[in-house]
Amino acid sequence: MNRLFSPETYIKRREQLLHTQLKGFALFLSNDEASMNYPSNTYKYRQDSSFLYFFGLSIPNIAAIIDFDRKECILFGDDFEIDDIIWMGDQPKMTELAALIGITKVMPYSAMATYIEQNRDRTIHYLPPYRGEKIIKLAQLLDCHVKEVVGKASQALIKEVVALREIKSAEEIVEIEDACAIGYDMFTTAMKKTRVGGTEAELAGIVEGIALSGGNGVSFPVILSQHGETLHNHNHHLTLEEGRLLLMDMGAENGMNYCSDNTRTIPVSGKFTPKQAAIYQIVYDANMVGIAACKPGIYFRDVHEIAVTIITKGLQELGLMKGDVAESVKAGAHALFMPHGLGHQMGLDVHDMEDFGEDNVGYDETISRSPIFGWGSLRMAKELRPGHVVTVEPGIYFVPHLIEIWKRENKFSQFLNYDKIDEYVGFGGIRVEDDVLITETGHRVLGKPIPKSIAEVEAIVGSEPLT
Repeated sequence: MNRLFSPETYIKRREQLLHTQLKGFALFLSNDEASMNYPSNTYKYRQDSSFLYFFGLSIPNIAAIIDFDRKECILFGDDFEIDDIIWMGDQPKMTELAALIGITKVMPYSAMATYIEQNRDRTIHYLPPYRGEKIIKLAQLLDCHVKEVVGKASQALIKEVVALREIKSAEEIVEIEDACAIGYDMFTTAMKKTRVGGTEAELAGIVEGIALSGGNGVSFPVILSQHGETLHNHNHHLTLEEGRLLLMDMGAENGMNYCSDNTRTIPVSGKFTPKQAAIYQIVYDANMVGIAACKPGIYFRDVHEIAVTIITKGLQELGLMKGDVAESVKAGAHALFMPHGLGHQMGLDVHDMEDFGEDNVGYDETISRSPIFGWGSLRMAKELRPGHVVTVEPGIYFVPHLIEIWKRENKFSQFLNYDKIDEYVGFGGIRVEDDVLITETGHRVLGKPIPKSIAEVEAIVGSEPLT
């Protein structure tokens, strides 16, 4: 049984949704078990995050309805039978589980289909499904083709759920900080045990073990690679080599399923080369200035612009870029080195609520996605508000194939010094990431500070034996 907030927390969340302008009812399905290679051998179970937010229970084969017209909530599910108990031990009754989350009306799971059939004349809301089995189940319940299910998800419900979930309560921040504490142990342990001749796989295994021992495991597959220029590189097959950079992008999920997400880039040998230190300092500065800019009322797109302006100026000082800084940033020339956005929201999901679609979470009626390469990759662009939790993760990457394409096209030649850039092919990539809470007056970086400055990183790398 997973940890839960008090019943009052879930009651309040559901009441907030009940008292919106929505009509009809909203259907919430739990995630099913997912089989690895045969039906009873399943992956580690992970409940749908919106189901967790409103109903808390991390078990499969249940569902719930929030009825806006009748102002009631119903939990659907079946008590465990003796065959289940033999394998899994004694389990609470559905009425007992419902009491833990403040629901008084419980019905058998089969009654859900009957309820829907009897209320087809009313509006049925649901959030976009992201798993195939749930798409099939919704198609059956709603009597529509599987290809129609995702497109029929309720935009009105999405908007209301985003408005609730994106503003984190004080008790949610406590849980995120708990996840950050696990993440701190992951990073500092990996840094201490990094040394020439070790392997990426050894370090990845160590940090995954820490995440499992401290909570619910990693919040996303560990990125730990000497090929940091590959943004989401989940390969851990290399031996650690002298002179290489090791990029580690990792996070933990705590026992309440709240997440952390940090990135640090370290020198395998324990000391940055002058070339590495120069690039690292630019990224570090962009991270620090970006964080400092975070406050209520500023658009996160503008924080992104502040960070990439720091990067552009720094690369100009090294001779890799040239020309007018503002025009270069506006055109997107910096995206050769930083093709992604500055960050994303974080909470019950490491990319919070992105199952609803990035545009529904990171954008609103006041700001739309840019068509420009790099600028168009911003996951979060809208105005920051107290209670938002965002990541600030600038980076500089030298992607050989992208450099080759842009150089062949002579793209942004007024802003890019390709002869100098060629000297950095094979450099890898650097990213520095922290989790930031927007407060009433500014911001607060969540979690115990993970070593980040050049001096701090060099002091910790390789300071403990690998075993």
